[in-house]
Amino acid sequence: MSPETDDPLAGFDTTVHAPHRLRICALLEATGEAEFGLVQKELALSASALSKHVTVLMDAGYVEQRKAVRDTRQRVWLRLTRQGRAAYQGHLVALRAITAPSDPAP
Repeated sequence: MSPETDDPLAGFDTTVHAPHRLRICALLEATGEAEFGLVQKELALSASALSKHVTVLMDAGYVEQRKAVRDTRQRVWLRLTRQGRAAYQGHLVALRAITAPSDPAP
């Protein structure tokens, strides 16, 4: 293990850590890609609240969107970028390391 990976906080990402953004990343990790409306429904967020969180994730390079017309309406699909997937997975590793019980001294 390198010194960077010995630190349980090495992968901790404050952008991902916010509860709604963590849930967005978890949903997108599981689905690969999801329509904005589905994410909104699954997370029980208003469109404006979801949009704000998605914007933060997009500005960080973690989420990208694809727009297309479907049933005569413009739809937006969201997905994690490679960087976003790595940040999310690294954050989960950090959370597990932080919450894991420590070994008692012998």
